[in-house]
Amino acid sequence: MTFCIGIKVEDGLVGLSDTRVISGAEYFSAPKTTVIQREQHSMFIMTSGLRSARDKALTYFNDMLTAQDKKFNRLYIAVNEFAEQVRRVRMEDQKALKDSGYNFNLTCIIGGQLEKDEEHKLYMLYPEGNWVEAVEDSPYYIIGESAFGKPMLRRVLTYQSSLEEALKLSFLAFDSTRVAANDVDYPIDIVYYKKNSYSIIEKRFAAEKLRPLSNWWQNVLKRGVARMNSGWIKTITD
Repeated sequence: MTFCIGIKVEDGLVGLSDTRVISGAEYFSAPKTTVIQREQHSMFIMTSGLRSARDKALTYFNDMLTAQDKKFNRLYIAVNEFAEQVRRVRMEDQKALKDSGYNFNLTCIIGGQLEKDEEHKLYMLYPEGNWVEAVEDSPYYIIGESAFGKPMLRRVLTYQSSLEEALKLSFLAFDSTRVAANDVDYPIDIVYYKKNSYSIIEKRFAAEKLRPLSNWWQNVLKRGVARMNSGWIKTITD
C-alpha cells in the first residue's frame, strides 16, 4: 500500500509520501513523488497504485513536456495531459493485467503552479483520468492508506493554517498510518512550495531523523489520556 498526502493552504503547498514498495514477499524503497521544475513550471506528482503504470505514464508525460513545454502554462492543462497518458496506459495494459489477475490502478495527487496560474493548485486524479481540485473547505488529499491520518487533519487543519503547521500535520498523519499499517514506512519524501515562488523544495527523511518526533507524539497522547476527565467513568464504576 501507499501513503501520500498533499495539502493546500493559503501560503502554499506541502506533500509527503512514504517510499515502501511491496513486490510479492519482497519489500524495498522507491520514490512515489516526482518533481518537475522548469523555470516558472513547478509541479509535483504523487502516485498510488501499480508501479509499472506509474512509470509508463510518467515516461509518456515527460516526452510530451519535452516536445510541447510551452503549451503547459496552467496546471490544469498539465493535469489533463497527464490524465491522457494514464488513459493511454490503461488502454495498452488493461487486458494483460486482467489476464494476469490484476486491475488497473493508478491514483495521483498533482500540485504546483505554472506561469499563468493566479495561485498554487492541488488536484487528485483518478484511475479513469477524471480529476477534482482542492478548495478551501477541503484543502487536502490522501491516497493509498487514507483512513488513519484523516482524524488529525479534520480536527486541526484549515486553509488558514501555516505551511509549518501543514508540514507538522502531514507528518503526524503519516505517523498514525505507519503505526496502523505494516505496508507504509520510511524513508519519507517531503515537498514544500511557497506560493508564487515557482520553486519546489524536496527533501528525504530517514526513520532515525524523525523517530524523536514519533516518540514525543506518543508521549503526548499518553499524557493526554491520563489527564482526561474521568467523571463520566465514575458513573459506571460506582
